[in-house]
Amino acid sequence: MDNTGYSNEGSTSDEDMVEITGATLDFSTTEDVPPLGREYGSVGNSDMVDVNGVPKLMDLLDEPVPGVGTYEDFNTIDWVREKSKDRDRHREITSKSKESTWALVKSISDAFSGWLLMLLIGLMSGALAGGIDISAHWMTDLKEGVCLNGFWFNHEHCCWTSNETTFQERDKCPQWKSWAELIIGTTEGPFAYIMDYLMYVCWALLFSFLAVSLVRAFAPYACGSGIPEIKTILSGFIIRGYLGKWTLLIKTVTLVLAVSSGLSLGKEGPLVHVACCCANILCHLFTKYRKNEAKRREVLSAAAAVGVSVAFGAPIGGVLFSLEEVSYYFPLKTLWRSFFAALVAAFTLRSINPFGNSRLVLFYVEFHAPWHLLELIPFILLGIFGGLWGALFIRANIAWCRRRKTTWLGHYPVLEVLVVTAITAVVAFPNSYTRTSTSELISELFNDCGLLDSSKLCNYDNANVTKSSNELPDRPAGADVYTAMWQLSLALIFKMLITVVTFGMKVPSGLFIPSLAVGAIAGRLLGIGMEQLAYYHHDWVVFRGWCSPGADCITPGLYAMVGAAACLGGVTRMTVSLVVIMFELTGGLEYIVPLMAAAMTSKWVADAIGRESIYEAHIRLNGYPFLEAKEEFSHKTLAMDVMRPRRSDPPLTVLTQDSMTVGDVETLIADTAYSGFPVVVSHESQRLVGFVLRRDIIISIDNARQRQDGIVSTSRIFFTEYTPPQPPNSPPPLKLRAIMDLSPFTVTDLTAMDIVVDIFRKLGLRQCLITHNGRLLGIITKKDILKHVAQIANRDPDSILFN
Repeated sequence: MDNTGYSNEGSTSDEDMVEITGATLDFSTTEDVPPLGREYGSVGNSDMVDVNGVPKLMDLLDEPVPGVGTYEDFNTIDWVREKSKDRDRHREITSKSKESTWALVKSISDAFSGWLLMLLIGLMSGALAGGIDISAHWMTDLKEGVCLNGFWFNHEHCCWTSNETTFQERDKCPQWKSWAELIIGTTEGPFAYIMDYLMYVCWALLFSFLAVSLVRAFAPYACGSGIPEIKTILSGFIIRGYLGKWTLLIKTVTLVLAVSSGLSLGKEGPLVHVACCCANILCHLFTKYRKNEAKRREVLSAAAAVGVSVAFGAPIGGVLFSLEEVSYYFPLKTLWRSFFAALVAAFTLRSINPFGNSRLVLFYVEFHAPWHLLELIPFILLGIFGGLWGALFIRANIAWCRRRKTTWLGHYPVLEVLVVTAITAVVAFPNSYTRTSTSELISELFNDCGLLDSSKLCNYDNANVTKSSNELPDRPAGADVYTAMWQLSLALIFKMLITVVTFGMKVPSGLFIPSLAVGAIAGRLLGIGMEQLAYYHHDWVVFRGWCSPGADCITPGLYAMVGAAACLGGVTRMTVSLVVIMFELTGGLEYIVPLMAAAMTSKWVADAIGRESIYEAHIRLNGYPFLEAKEEFSHKTLAMDVMRPRRSDPPLTVLTQDSMTVGDVETLIADTAYSGFPVVVSHESQRLVGFVLRRDIIISIDNARQRQDGIVSTSRIFFTEYTPPQPPNSPPPLKLRAIMDLSPFTVTDLTAMDIVVDIFRKLGLRQCLITHNGRLLGIITKKDILKHVAQIANRDPDSILFN
């Protein structure tokens, strides 16, 4: 796998580069024109002279030329052409299936191959996710101590078999030794605390150093969340190596290290990248997906659903996440296959049982008390908080990432990671709520307190409790609850600040878990406040009638869950998929309305401040060629205002259908940097015939010269169906009609740009030719559209692809 820069032939003076998650990509070919041509080529013929001595026409369609019809790196695919290729392939298989039994078997296996591929993706992604969960849990506990029965046991598993644990202190057993106990022989006193502190910081620094070093040395594409790049790839862009074997291996290993280091990041976003890597690798086993980029993107859409399914144990939420947030093209067939793959992945993860609780996630909880209509007010307040935090976080994070790109900070990624890890570890250790892993913190915040809970958050006065633990009434908070609230307030401020600088560093980093943690802390604090208010002031009008003394009115854990959904919604702008993921997490169908209220409020508030989600903001920051389907184009411009060439530019470079020689075409290719050329009847008429890709022309001419004597610079090139007789003793002509797209998409010069933008979005076009009364006037490429949209939004148009 090669993650280094890539340069097309015929670069222009524009030497600007764009950085994609740590690897430098060169977009020096400014004309973003697609390869439009069938997978045919020109192959040599052994007998090029007929009986009269006149050279035969070289038109060899018998076998395809390797490379014709494929795409270069950092180019956008042509969806229309890819779908057409797949239809032709399917039509051929169907017609052959009636000829023989073997052909029928091949037809059936071709139809079944998609489901088999989904099964393999689900199994592989589920197994990898289970391994990541188990490894991360063990390495997180390794920062605090080690198990004497076997160093491979984490803290919880180490104490499972011990007969000396109590229910109140279930995490204390003689088999588990803290580092202070191992090194200086005691767990009490300041020296033991300092020793544990030092070992915690040292392990965190070691894990983060290994993570950033592996990413930098072996797979620069393995850093970050991966979701912005996955969205860009699913829209049709090609980034070779981003979903390769090395990226998968390094991302899996470094994700464990990054999560274990205690940095404020999650594994959920990167698991989508891991699942898509699995899908891309497995696609190579099936010709149907290996040779068709559009079909492969259908599989990658399903893989994104698998990633969320194994990250949250939410198969349905994963499918909706792929549909709502990630996918560009999502036909009904992909919906069914996504559902199947997510089901297989969740089943595989459940079989591995990484958390030992027969659940798919660490923070599965069940609430028992119903919610009251008046509680919608604090739920909506949490939605407002989530929206405000989400919008402000996106602005702060993008500002920090832009500073990282444009200052010396970007040149020292290892130092940045180590400094942020050191600050995180030093600040986190004294506070028990930041020292623990973020998943365990969320689990504790979501928890509905019972009589036997040992958490400080559950230290209530139980003097008057006579009911069973499932129906505990509201109780006065004990001293530990108020201490916990102070610690959680400090943890909230710390998480909000440190996540801004952590997301976007050169290690695998997801944003779901830190966002859930911020919201869960805010929600739990509000929930405890509401609970104490209801207990001490149950005679107030707002509580009278539904919150009598001794009743279980307020569930603080529910507020934590609603707050978590609100903050995640504010950052990602998810709505439907977010609500489904949250109720799949908690198993509480009756809490859908509070979750919906918080998610919608969060989205409305965040959209009022800025319309972009964190992923769309990072796509724009990196200059990826992504045409956002959610943006509305309301400017009144016409195709002639955007097309090239402009009035001051030289005329459009074209090929003629029958008057150019091989030498003329080679000179034209050498003198220009365009990726493709319109073909016209003649320079005078400018009547459009078709469109041909620069790369296909070069490959076809080289192939003809290698495999057939007589092709020289004076050989005529024909794009016509019939060729006039050639003079005797003239060099054999070259017929290239087969590599030409005979039906390029065209619009007239007076077409409104909002219609043109819609056409590009819905058909996935690479370029569109502009005509006037049938004469070719110019061309609009996807890059022209993106630059025009940026200009209208008062952004730098050169930020698209050239950062």
